[in-house]
Amino acid sequence: MIEARNYGQMKNNLERLRLSQFSVHIDEYIDAIQSGEKNFIAAMKELTDLEIQAREARILQSCVKTANFPFIKTMDDFDFSYQPTLNKNELTGYKDMRFIDNQENILFIGSPGVGKTHLSVSIGIEAAYNHRSTYFISCNDMLLNLKRAQLENRLEQKLKLYARYKLLIIDEVGFLPLDEQSSKLFFQLISKRYERHSTIITTNKPLSQWAEIFGDPVIANAILDRLLHHCHVVKIVGKSYRTKDLQKELSVSQKEK
Repeated sequence: MIEARNYGQMKNNLERLRLSQFSVHIDEYIDAIQSGEKNFIAAMKELTDLEIQAREARILQSCVKTANFPFIKTMDDFDFSYQPTLNKNELTGYKDMRFIDNQENILFIGSPGVGKTHLSVSIGIEAAYNHRSTYFISCNDMLLNLKRAQLENRLEQKLKLYARYKLLIIDEVGFLPLDEQSSKLFFQLISKRYERHSTIITTNKPLSQWAEIFGDPVIANAILDRLLHHCHVVKIVGKSYRTKDLQKELSVSQKEK
């Protein structure tokens, strides 16, 4: 009777302490201890391992959600055989987070669909997994947010928000031309992050055309000067993943004819 009462209180305590893995698995470990299959120390070690793994998974899931990723894709999901010009070892090497610890940037340059966003997200996920504050946003959305903040007299606050992330991923720079206000706002943000935190940028425009993106060669050069000072430039020359399946279908269709 006493054991039954203690067992019930123990289960209640586990729930109150939010030790979910203990609560779920305790019965099987009690049976294993009583049968001699496991000793007490080994059982407690395994239960605490399960609890730690579950807690870390929850933390990581929260980090990934907070980072605003458009999808969840890792480096393992990337088909390097389809883009043979890429150095796989170099890209997987970014998983050690040294580029963030050294406040270095990464610039992905390539035509649409070659995997720039996928690679930037996969590196960002690794950063979130390694407890570096990370945020993903398209260039257009970021500038719209900054413009709105400027109208509401909250620009400095918004700039500080984007500047504080250990890793900020700005996607699709150059897909749309920027007006003078947008160019100046972009410059202000890059200046705030310069040599403080890491930035990943994806762009479909070569560096020689950045003056066209920002409408001013002086601002373009000032931005590039800060980005490239401590930067890894990754140029992707290859076919679009988006047309990969379509090309297969067309090939099959032509053969059938």
